[in-house]
Amino acid sequence: MGRAAARGHRRVPHTADVRIEAWAPDRESCLAEAVAALVESFVDPAGAAPDADAEFHLPPQDDPDLLVGVLDEVIFRLETAGVLPLVTRVRATDDGVTVRWRTASTAAVELVGAVPKAVSLQELRFGPADGGWAAAVTLDV
Repeated sequence: MGRAAARGHRRVPHTADVRIEAWAPDRESCLAEAVAALVESFVDPAGAAPDADAEFHLPPQDDPDLLVGVLDEVIFRLETAGVLPLVTRVRATDDGVTVRWRTASTAAVELVGAVPKAVSLQELRFGPADGGWAAAVTLDV
């Protein structure tokens, strides 16, 4: 079954840091899957219930920069506000993308791995693939 038929994400083996992959039929869904992969790389969100909403906007930019911008925002909010997205919706707009999250406090989830500190630009991939979209990124821990 080709990845274009479905959406999903996974953690893949990497020597020192954390590597995640995501795929979906379109760019916005792939961004949402990448967020889920990032979050699930270090917490178990099962059983956590969203208790707040958050939204932010990113201006138009190259697709890889867009992926980095969205993932950097997750890490920033984790570090500064202690919140994580449990549900992500991304919508293309005339002036970039709008990301909406249903969030929960980090106290509501179980830590299962090293917390990412940054998104690495090495071996970063985000773009059309196999009739859909795919992302691959390394997270510095």
